[in-house]
Formats: sequence, structure tokens, C-alpha cells
Amino acid sequence: MLAHPTPSASLPDPLTLDDDHPHEECAVFGIWNAKDAAPLTTLGLHALQHRGQEAAGIVCFDPQERRFHSHRGLGLVSDVFADSRVMATLKGTRAIGHNRYATTGATLLRNVQPLFAEFAFGGLAVAHNGNLTNADTLRSELIRRGCLFQSTTDSEVFIHLIAISLYATVEDRLIDALKRVTGAYSLVVLSEEALIGVRDPMGVRPLVLGKLPSEDGKQPSWVLASETCGLDIIGAEFVRDVELGELVVIDENGIRSLRPFGDTHPRFCVFEYIYFARPDSVLEGLPVYEVRKQIGHELARESHVDADVVVPVPDSGVPSAIGYAEASGIPFELGIIRNHYVGRTFIEPTDQIRHLGVKMKHSPNRPILSGKRVILVDDSIVRGTTSRKIVDMVRAAGATEVHMRISSPPTRHSCFYGIDTPERSKLLAAQNDLKAMAELIGVDSLAFISLDGLYRAMGYKDRQASDARYCDACFTGDYPIPLIDHDAEFGPGTA
Repeated sequence: MLAHPTPSASLPDPLTLDDDHPHEECAVFGIWNAKDAAPLTTLGLHALQHRGQEAAGIVCFDPQERRFHSHRGLGLVSDVFADSRVMATLKGTRAIGHNRYATTGATLLRNVQPLFAEFAFGGLAVAHNGNLTNADTLRSELIRRGCLFQSTTDSEVFIHLIAISLYATVEDRLIDALKRVTGAYSLVVLSEEALIGVRDPMGVRPLVLGKLPSEDGKQPSWVLASETCGLDIIGAEFVRDVELGELVVIDENGIRSLRPFGDTHPRFCVFEYIYFARPDSVLEGLPVYEVRKQIGHELARESHVDADVVVPVPDSGVPSAIGYAEASGIPFELGIIRNHYVGRTFIEPTDQIRHLGVKMKHSPNRPILSGKRVILVDDSIVRGTTSRKIVDMVRAAGATEVHMRISSPPTRHSCFYGIDTPERSKLLAAQNDLKAMAELIGVDSLAFISLDGLYRAMGYKDRQASDARYCDACFTGDYPIPLIDHDAEFGPGTA
């Protein structure tokens, strides 16, 4: 029997949200054969907190009692699972967890994952990172068939497709469901008999496999996580990335791999390296921190400007700023200090206070900035509003020149694969050329890394040499997965 989910008092505050970056996706975590499954899952979700801060949840299964236990709530992991009495209810040796940032569906408790349902074969929980591009089409079809949806998230489509499948086993029902959906996804699925990890046929979203030493003398504790940092926090050994289009099935007999989609072409999300993944993670064999430093090297080679200091916009701009400083020979300095303790404000969010909101998160280091020609390094510009406020703040601290360098190409297209970006009409780079953007942001010069420079930072000669290994649709408009719902509503070629 599942415990009732309870809300947390900690919700994202409008003053702390940064509207000048694509917002995080979601995080998934799963563990099998571990005495402290729920506490270990909580630690894993804590390490993956950067991927979603709106809500968190855990579903456990106790094989001795043959019962599922669950707790979900709005807020950060540390809020949702702060109560030791809650943790005491999460019994079992198998668990999956989820951190949510809403890409589809409102921030409501009923949308918090993992989602759980009782089927004829028993209980099943699903946690999903990504976005389905035919969710609306499938949802309408399923509603016509009599399916009753309990949430507004696209992830619930998986539950209903599994329910109506005519196949006998959980694995075959899941595969049947996966062959109906289109989009980007990594899933962790927990049944009474197995823990299953899944990546979409193009591997857009990340998922890694790890293990802990055996606790029962039979088999190790197997771990699934969105990033390797989710393994590191619990001391799990990295085994490998889950392959694109692969189902990793973990049960009492060990671990096995299913490949229901055949050979597929990889299109891993390139923005994971630029911004989303934690710097200490390793994804698809590439250390994220080193890639970001190399991006800084390439950015300095492509867009050098005479200056006195290189200053990162913390925290995401730090590795690329270090690389830029190394390649340019210009000193790296922390000219902007980030306040890491910004939570929900007690101040009434009037327009004036909203305008000052950026100062709650970032403060100028005046002795570093005053009288200096400053190069600001950031990872992206989406709307441009926060960038303008940061530039104004740096100028007010006495900088004589402000040059901005961006460690990604211009974001000219929306993402439909699990990253929360505005519609195209609100993307600064989609509506303005470089000169106009520089004027709007208020900088003396503005430059983005080129697409080829980005690929060079990842070890390729240029983008063409990568053989389209990555999804870079937010920069190019080259969408590798059909946008079925969008095209049905707005027409093909309008993304």
C-alpha cells in the first residue's frame, strides 16, 4: 500500500528563478538489492538536485512484505525527505526516485514522480526524464478508449500504454508502450520483480549504470542514475552508460540487456556538456568539466579581446572562464560572488524588488571590477534579461569595459525533448543579430562559440566530423525526432 504524498512548504521563489538560461530537465535514480535503498536514493537525488528543484519523490518495494511504499512532495530533496519519520516508512531493498523540473504539466503534487499504478500483474512505478513529442496525440487516443488520467504530465502516458498492452510480461508490456511513444526519455521502472532502466532509441537523455559491493553475498547492489555524480555520492562504481535504445533489466537472476529497437543513431543532448550536467560528472565517456574548459579555450581563440580580467558568471560559467583565461593569458578572477543561500524570500515581490532580485543571487566584487576591462563568461543567453542586469551591475561596480563571451552557440530554437526553453519568439538570438543583442544587453562586445568550435572542444575536427552524433537542435533547428504534437498544432517547419 502506498503512503499518501505530502506537500512541502518549500516552493521555487519567483525572485530566485533565472530566466536567462534553459532550465533543468529532471533526474532519475534507481537501486536494487540494497538494505538502505531509500536513504541511498535520497542521497542520489541530492547529488542530482541541479536537474530539478520543483519536486522530489521515492517509491520503494519491500520484497518481504510484498508492499510498495512511497513519499512525494513539492520542493527540494532536503525538504521533502527531511523528516526521519517519513524515511522510516520507506521500507524495502529496491527503490526509484525522481527530481522534477516541469517541462510538461503544472507544478502540482499530482504531477510529482515517480508515478505509481496497480496492474493485474502487480504494482509498477515509473520515473521519467525527457519529453514525449506525441504525448498529446496519445493522450487523446487513450482518453477516447476510456483511460482516466490523474496528472497533466506526459509521463503518465507510459502508465496507460502499459495498462492496455495485451502482452503478458512487464518487460513486453513496457516494450510495447515504448514502441508507441516518440520523443526523448530516460526511464527507471520498478515492478515487484525487477528494476528496469531505459534510454530512447537516439539516447538524447543520459542514464548510467553502477554497482555497489554485494550485501547479501549473492549479487551486488545495482544502481541507475541520470549522471555519474549520482553514483559517486553513494560510493558506487561506474559500470557503463546505458546504451541508446537499451533496456537494462535487473532482477533476482542478475542483469541482462534487451535491444528492442535494433540499430539506431546516437543524438545525445549537447547541452548536457554546456550547462545541465554537474561539472564532476562523466557522460558518454567525456568528463564534463574538461569539455567546458576546452570550450573556453576555443572561445578565446575565436573571439579574443584585450582585457584586464576574465570573470565567470557563477556558477555555470566558471569552467569555461578558466579555459578562456588559460588560452588568452588574461587573469581569471571571481569578480561576481554568488550567494548560495538564496531561498524563498520574505519580501513582498513588488516590481522594484523583482528588479533587485539578481542582486540576491549575485554580488559584484568591486575591488576586482573597478577600473578594469572585464570579459564576462557565461554558458548561454536565452531571453537576455538577466544578462542585462548582470552587465549593469558590473558597470556600476566601476568596470570601464564589459565584453561578454558565451560558451554555447546562440539559442535560436526551442527544445521539445525535455529542456524548458521559451517559445521561439522570446529567444533573444532568434529575434536579433549579434550587434542588436550586444546593444540590448549593454556590452561593448558580444561573441558566442561557433558550432564547429563547440565540436572541437569535444574532440572533433568540426561539426560535420562528428557525424551528427549530438542533438544541437536548440542552435540549428535540426530536430532529430519528429515533433508530432507541435506540427499537428502549428504546422511542419514552424519550430
